Amino acid sequence: MERRQFVASLVAGGCAGMCVDLTLFPLDTIKTRLQSQQGFHKAGGFKGIYAGVPSAAVGSFPNAAAFFVTYECAKSLLGASGAFAAPRAAPVSHMLAASLGEIVACLIRVPTEVVKQRTQASPSSTTYSMLLATLREEGVRGLYRGYGSTVLREIPFSLVQFPLWEYLKTLWSKRQGHTLHSWQSAVCGAFAGAVAAFVTTPLDVAKTRIMLAKAGSATAGGNIPMVLCDVWRSKGFPGLFAGSVPRTAFISAGGFIFLGAYEKVRHTLL
Repeated sequence: MERRQFVASLVAGGCAGMCVDLTLFPLDTIKTRLQSQQGFHKAGGFKGIYAGVPSAAVGSFPNAAAFFVTYECAKSLLGASGAFAAPRAAPVSHMLAASLGEIVACLIRVPTEVVKQRTQASPSSTTYSMLLATLREEGVRGLYRGYGSTVLREIPFSLVQFPLWEYLKTLWSKRQGHTLHSWQSAVCGAFAGAVAAFVTTPLDVAKTRIMLAKAGSATAGGNIPMVLCDVWRSKGFPGLFAGSVPRTAFISAGGFIFLGAYEKVRHTLL
């Protein structure tokens, strides 16, 4: 990847991430409270809907920038290699690039997500006080609680979203005979995001439970199958898909803004 492409991916990814996280933050808060173990109303209901927004604001730019730089670099390297150069292999290279991008981005995303979600579930606390409380009780390790469950949620999500996004863009581009406009990429992103969001909701429920659990509890251990079994026993099938409506709405709208803004800024810079 050329330096100009690298910078374009970095800036475009960061701008797109901030646009989504700050615009759709209230939906994310509602989703977190619906999934919390204490229940929606005890977690704050519709009060303090912007609780935890400073954490999201600080982490969104570097998180999205890290993802897209890794994604574009990996896609470029895999596309240049013989095994993935064929058009048929494109979805596989997109899956691998997206998975690698998520692993790198989660190093930034998870600490901000831990602080953000704990503040969302305790709206009387501030982002700063929640950060200090986490560091005091669990140390730096506490900020990475749920890293494994987040990666295990994000990789299946990306395995669905990005190949589907790239496929829809290619299909639409072939039908109209020229490269898509940014708004058309955004529409493809919205559809791909909605599908990926819904099918990975149970993993998101597990991730939220693990991040919000009290230190030292069985749930805090991060055993995803155990957490999902516990949700199944206590709340059944609906519990596994708790928050699926705001999550799907959030990510569908987010996919429209995120991938549309990314394409627009990247093409402008290039």
